[in-house]
Amino acid sequence: MIPLSELHDFNGHPFKVENDMALFELMQSIEKEGVVVPALARPREDGGYELIAGHRRKAACKWAGLNCMPVVVRDLDDNQAVIAMVDSNLQREHLKPSEKAFAYKMKLEAIKRQGARTDLTFCQVGERITSSQVGKKLSSSQIVTGTSDQDGTELENPTLQTHSLTSGHDADGKWVLLQDKSVGDAIIRSNQALAMQTGESQRQISRYIRLTNLIPKVLDMVDDGKIAFTIAVELSYLTEEQQYELYEVMEVEQCTPSLSQANRMKRMSQSGNLDMDAMFSILEQEKPNQREQIKLRADSVAKYFPEDYTPKQKTDLIEQLLKEWYEKHEHEKKHSSDGSRGRTR
Repeated sequence: MIPLSELHDFNGHPFKVENDMALFELMQSIEKEGVVVPALARPREDGGYELIAGHRRKAACKWAGLNCMPVVVRDLDDNQAVIAMVDSNLQREHLKPSEKAFAYKMKLEAIKRQGARTDLTFCQVGERITSSQVGKKLSSSQIVTGTSDQDGTELENPTLQTHSLTSGHDADGKWVLLQDKSVGDAIIRSNQALAMQTGESQRQISRYIRLTNLIPKVLDMVDDGKIAFTIAVELSYLTEEQQYELYEVMEVEQCTPSLSQANRMKRMSQSGNLDMDAMFSILEQEKPNQREQIKLRADSVAKYFPEDYTPKQKTDLIEQLLKEWYEKHEHEKKHSSDGSRGRTR
């Protein structure tokens, strides 16, 4: 049981803790049952503990008026802590695009760092195998034993065999050293490992990570559903300055770009031709989602149509009836106007 005051948020924690209904329900559950699943933390050099998993539980405990909560404390390095933090939060049902974006980026970088060995040294090997040599086959002259002859000259070991060595990741994302034929079959790149663990495709993970290039104001619009995910990916290729300019243009025009418009801005940015005037010109073009629409609930009008009517037939019938209603209304309006003029005479 650790005091809440000694539990510090994880550095760069990408998941947001909001005082919403879900947190309120968690608080009620903690009031009734207590914290069923302990949080996870690691000791801090400056004292206290860095919370790895359990930020929402901590907030709910504080809301419930508790002073401490159960915590499992583990000595984890930075990479292990990042992976554990991301994995524990990716299980949540509702995640915002920005949360997934930064979580995937942090975990991918942690997985890569786990495999970034700066040197490999074998027992009784005269020369150190540097990172630049990993994956290359070494000649027998590069690997010698620690034995020597009477003159002190080191001798090659004629029984020593050399193999092609390289580093990679297994299906669990752990760093491994692979040899000969196992290299081609077993090596898994870090992004492949992340894709296998999350169930997302490598392409989708890359697209999520692209969102980390968006400025906060635009990224908030993505989280709020004002900008679609695919459109946001295209806008992520704009420079930071161009994104701030685009945000101002969107505020003035009170609209957001379509996918084709975002793609056009991306291409103009890459060619160095995108400025605010171009943004205004692009956004002023009418988009299908800017046209005024009237929506009807299908179940509320279904009883007025034959069961075998297709959506197009239903739409055509509505338009036909509206046309007939309009023509009748105009005819009555004209007839009423003619009658009024007759009485005036």
